[in-house]
This record gives sequence, structure tokens and C-alpha cells, in this order.
Amino acid sequence: MKSNLTIWKAIIPLLGLIIAAACSIFIWNAGMNFPLIVGVILASIISISCGWSWNDIQQMMVNGVTRSLPAVFILMVIGTIIGSWIASGVIPTMIYYGVSILDPSWFVPFVALITGIVSITLGTSFTSIATVGLAFMAIGEGLGFSSALVAGAVLSGAYLGDKLSPLSDTTNIAAALVDTDLFSHIKHMLWDTIPAFVVSLLLFWMFGSFEIANNTSIGNGTIEVIMSGLDEAFVIHPLLLLLPILTILLMLKRTPALPALMGVGLLGAVIAVIVQGISVSSIVQFMTSGFKIETGIGEIDSLLNRGGLASMLGTVGMLMIATALGGILEETGTFEILTGKMMRKVKTTGALIGSTLLSTFVVALASGAQFLAIILPARTFVQKYKDMNIDTKNLSRTVESMGTVGINLIPWSVPAVFATSILGVSAWEFIPYAFFIYLVPLVNLLFGFTGWTITRKDYSQEREPAQVEREVV
Repeated sequence: MKSNLTIWKAIIPLLGLIIAAACSIFIWNAGMNFPLIVGVILASIISISCGWSWNDIQQMMVNGVTRSLPAVFILMVIGTIIGSWIASGVIPTMIYYGVSILDPSWFVPFVALITGIVSITLGTSFTSIATVGLAFMAIGEGLGFSSALVAGAVLSGAYLGDKLSPLSDTTNIAAALVDTDLFSHIKHMLWDTIPAFVVSLLLFWMFGSFEIANNTSIGNGTIEVIMSGLDEAFVIHPLLLLLPILTILLMLKRTPALPALMGVGLLGAVIAVIVQGISVSSIVQFMTSGFKIETGIGEIDSLLNRGGLASMLGTVGMLMIATALGGILEETGTFEILTGKMMRKVKTTGALIGSTLLSTFVVALASGAQFLAIILPARTFVQKYKDMNIDTKNLSRTVESMGTVGINLIPWSVPAVFATSILGVSAWEFIPYAFFIYLVPLVNLLFGFTGWTITRKDYSQEREPAQVEREVV
């Protein structure tokens, strides 16, 4: 017989994870896989002590990992796309024309804005980061800007799109879980997204201007060296930009993400063979192990020697461990135990929004996975919002602000680790500059305590049948 978890037992896996993560990051320098395994072990021990069998726990982990498989496949395909798009000259062409036409004084806010537009169109932050984001990192280095600032701008734009795009999986999941219409959810998110992004653009302009004022080499430096190096190493032509345009068109036509990404990845390989003259065996190696080149120019080599399916395996492994842990925490009711007492004390709108943000952050902290950080709080809080006659689109907006965007504040989260692996900048470096990812949760907290933009809805008709049924029983 399974006994009820106590709050003290429920908190042990999270405390163990946090302590192991702190040691791993600040002392051992060993990444996040081991701390997540510590969390899985502790969660398993607590579950067994409460009456679950090992077979039960294994099935919980399998269920958790199963939910992550679509993301796993997409991550691996993105790795192959990076390899083929660099080899084909697509990303080098984007870098070449970018450094030649961009005005340094507006470069940093321009990075956030263009990445945001591309991300809204594609509906995915990961693809945006791995394509235009990677190109902007190279352009930024050529112009002389700090990589951390440019990475912060890339992430801010990428998660603008991940939050607002009707093609985004997180946006669709958040709306569906709280029984609200997708476009009502998106429209309601404009209230927190637009102010946060506008402030972010202003901050990017200010920080970019500060770097220009304190670094006279910005705008000159290595631009000519990079352009000449790219011109010698690749066939550079504007027609190569048709491939990213095709990718955008496929997403606009709502082509399923995995087939579309596989198609543009293979097309990049074909272009590499035909246009760049790369052998079939080389392009297969590039798509598997990452692109390799030695131009003699350090800036080009460090930015282009990346990608490949193998480069994603670390992120995939961490995602699977994280979702296995999330599966245990969800199916044993650990999350409900941790939030139950807090929910019973919630009496005001501000406290409800704050509790939702905190709970979402706890799940993100424990699992590092976007889906779990959205799914668990949405399921847990939906009835509380209805009981307080607060429209559930406020709930979907709040869990997205932390689960989709704010999760990047956690250096070991899957989105932050992915960005680190693609952009070559550690999470500790880019988080202070990714203004959008912490402004969005803060705006939601402000709305909760002021009541601004909080819409209400009478759910009494939904509650009455349930109350009648309980009375009959």
C-alpha cells in the first residue's frame, strides 16, 4: 500500500538536486548530468519508502522520457542542420552579408528583433538560435561586441517567438491544458510580452552604445578579415539565402516540424555537394560529427567548427534524465504535495500569480524541461483559478512566462544548455544580458499584485454539476 508523501519527504529530491548542482557547477565543474541523476536516485528512494515498487518507478521514468521524444528527435535533426548549412555556405553567406550591411550602433537591438521575427515565424526557439542566432554570434564577434551581450539578445528574440508563435508547441500546450482558446491565449500574452520586449530593446541599445563608447575597434577590427576569409573558403551567393526562406515558408504552411527540418537539412547537404564541391562522405561526416575547417583565421574557425548530430547528444542525454526525474515527481504526486499547502493559503490574485510563478520555477529547477515546467503547474492550478473566478488564460500566460521563457534563468535547464552548446557562451555569462527572460516573469508578478490586465470569468456553472454530484454521493 502506498502511503501519502509528506512535504519533508517531497522536498528531499529537490534539495539534493540543488546541493549537487551547486557542487557540480562551482566545485567539480562537471555539468548537470550527475546532479540530475542524484535527484532521480533520491526521488526513487523516497518513492520506494512510500510504497511504490521499483517496477512502478521504472514505468514513471519511461513515461516521463516518452513525452520528451519529439524534442529529442528535433534536437538531433537540428545538429545535422547546423553541419549541413555551414558546409553548404548558407550560414557563412548570412554572416558575410550581415557584417557588410549592419550598422554597429543598432546591431544589438537588431539581433533581438530579427531573431524574434524569425522565431515567431518558425515557432521554435531552438531552430532560430541554431541558424540566425549562430550567424549573429559570428557577426557580433566580427563587429567587436562581447559574445555574452549578443547571446543575450539572441535568446531574448528566440523566446519572444517561442512564447507568441501559434506554431510553438509550448504555446499550444499551455492553452490546451487550461481549456482556453489558442488565439485568446496569444492575445492575452501580448500584455506581458510587448512591454518586456520593448524594454529589452532599449536596454540592448544602451548596452550596445556603452560597448561602442568604450571600444573604439567596434565596427572595424576583424570585419574585413572575416569577409575575405569566408569569401576564400566558401562560394558566397545571395541565392543561398533561399534555404532559410524556404524553411520559414514550410513553417508558415504548418508543415510538421520534424519532416520540415529533416528536409531542409538534407537540402543543405545537396547544396554543399553541388555548390561548394564537398564530397558526399565529407557532408555525411559534417552532419554526424560537426563541420570542420582550418582557414587560418581563428575567428572563423571557432565559429564555424561546430554542429553535427553528435554535438546534440549531451543535451539529449540531459533532457532524458531530467524528464525521467519529472516523471517520478509528477506520478508520485510530489509536486502537488509541495504546492498544496501554499495553494490553500492563496486568497488574493497577487498571491495566486506569485504562487504560480514560484511553482513553475520549482519544476523548472528540478527538471530543467520546458514541457514539465508548463504541464505540472497548469494541471495543478487550473481549478484554483476557476474557483477564484479568474480567467484561466491568466494561468496559461503566467506558466508560459516562467516555463517557456524564465526557465533560461536556470543554467542547467535544457534550453540554457542548448544555447550554450550552440552559441559557445556559458549560461552564467549570457543570463545577465538576456533581459527578456527575467522581465517577462517580473511583468506578470506586477500584473498580479496590481490587477492590471487580469481578466475574470464566472465559472460557477462549471462548478455546480460537480457540487451536485458530490451531494448525491
